[in-house]
Amino acid sequence: MQRLNTAQHDTVTELLATLRVRSTVYCLSELREPWGFEVDGTNVAKFHLVLAGACWLNLAGHDPVRLKAGDLVILSRGERHVMNDRPGSPVTNLDLIVAGHPLDPNARLTYGGTGALTRLLCGGFILDDPAPAALIGLLPPVLQMNSRSADITTWLEPVFALVRQEADSNAPGAQAIFAKLADVFLSQALRTYLAGAEQAGLLAPRQAADSQLGPALTALHDRPAVSWTLAELAALAGMSRTLFAARFRAAVGESPMRHLAKIRLGQAAGYLTTTGLSVEAIARRTGYGTNASLSKAFKREFGTSPGQYREARGGVAVLPARVTEAGSVPPIASVSALTMPERPGDA
Repeated sequence: MQRLNTAQHDTVTELLATLRVRSTVYCLSELREPWGFEVDGTNVAKFHLVLAGACWLNLAGHDPVRLKAGDLVILSRGERHVMNDRPGSPVTNLDLIVAGHPLDPNARLTYGGTGALTRLLCGGFILDDPAPAALIGLLPPVLQMNSRSADITTWLEPVFALVRQEADSNAPGAQAIFAKLADVFLSQALRTYLAGAEQAGLLAPRQAADSQLGPALTALHDRPAVSWTLAELAALAGMSRTLFAARFRAAVGESPMRHLAKIRLGQAAGYLTTTGLSVEAIARRTGYGTNASLSKAFKREFGTSPGQYREARGGVAVLPARVTEAGSVPPIASVSALTMPERPGDA
């Protein structure tokens, strides 16, 4: 059989080629205001796709995220999280909701009051080896995808239309179709984020991880906007600053602060190609604070300004959710919807 593409595999292709979904569970939720549910944290990655209406996602340590129809959100580490029609609405554990409102034969869940309708396609997936160690570790806890991005409507709108068509029908086999269509969203979201990570140098080969560095590496990847110091990171690893710096360089191939800069710039590149956020707002989200600071670091790394980078690349809206300094957002667990959020105050 002749290969359609004979080009050499790049790092992103190789990582995506290892992606294996071992189990997937979907339900179609018909929710009317007021409503709210929480999902218990598990090791199963989750996603939510908003088919109609709007809602909010709350995850511990992150700003609340507003989601609209056509948005996808992926919770890569399966953390406990809350979904509701608006902040402050009563919240019930999802397992209790399903127990009291059993799914119909087409896996539809009907719940809530008599107000405005929100429709969510929710799912969970487990990545088999060898993908998790190489892939999940590169992803932030939350990835968001905006299907309304002008650059992707040509391919994403037809897929989204098919999902809505299936949701509107009672045809048998709908769950299998949902699974196939969701694969498109998930693969594109992962590909786009990984492409940005590769440009920032985060996919470069590394030596075997030093297990004692784990807490510090996790902190850098999960909370890159924090103004980390070498002393704080060393404390997380239970080492002196000198020993931590030496072992970090030996394991990762660069200094802790250089690695943090790459993570921040990779996320900034993702924001530029996937949202309409201003460079100033992106600077705040990625720990640079000001347009000038981000622009200087970005041009040094990518050889172009943030504005020129944005103009030269169109992409799927995939970005890490904003981390709060206090980390006090209510947690919740395992349902997901394909959506991309808007946050008050960012322009």
